[in-house]
Amino acid sequence: MRSIAVCAAAGVELLPRLTALATGRRIDAGQTLFQEGDVADEVFTLTEGMLKLYKLMSDGRRQIVGFLVPGDFLGLAFGRSYVYSAEAVVPTTVCRFRRPQFLDMLEDCPAMEKEILGRTSTELAAAQEQMLLLGRKTARERVASFIVSLARRSKIEHEGSLPLPMSRSDIADYLGLTIETVSRTFTLLRKEKLIELPDKHVVEIKKRAELEQVAGF
Repeated sequence: MRSIAVCAAAGVELLPRLTALATGRRIDAGQTLFQEGDVADEVFTLTEGMLKLYKLMSDGRRQIVGFLVPGDFLGLAFGRSYVYSAEAVVPTTVCRFRRPQFLDMLEDCPAMEKEILGRTSTELAAAQEQMLLLGRKTARERVASFIVSLARRSKIEHEGSLPLPMSRSDIADYLGLTIETVSRTFTLLRKEKLIELPDKHVVEIKKRAELEQVAGF
């Protein structure tokens, strides 16, 4: 996992120090890693499983703002508190670091600091894409965008099998749609022979180029 995580930027000489700072944590499906408003005293690299990030509105409604896959980094809040909650979609493992010690190490490793800056810029671009998705795209375009984006982040370059461990409800909350609309749209894409649905937690991408065109990529 190190090859795709932020610690890939650390030189060999820093690996013993990095290892000494790291501790592992196992989280069951449905368990919260941290909640919005908690003191942001730890940062994490996801090493196995999937996390969903969400915010709760004042009326109790939930907006999922992202799904994280192995190799993703999270928790480095700009303020004192986490700005979203993180919950395990499936049994998940993270590598965690105390924030003060991690920041101290970044001062001695400009390459890792640059890597985190690059990932932050990518997250900003993804947030802008999410605004476009929620504001302008049709249901068909939103679901296609979701499939293609997750396939890219899961390193699936062409056609192939894409695990979808999250529920249709989670996907609906992320895309700003109803569960019924999400289900109908998956069925529509299947009828168009762009995907197959061998299981409710698996999408088989059949026509990647056409699916990307639908997504507007």
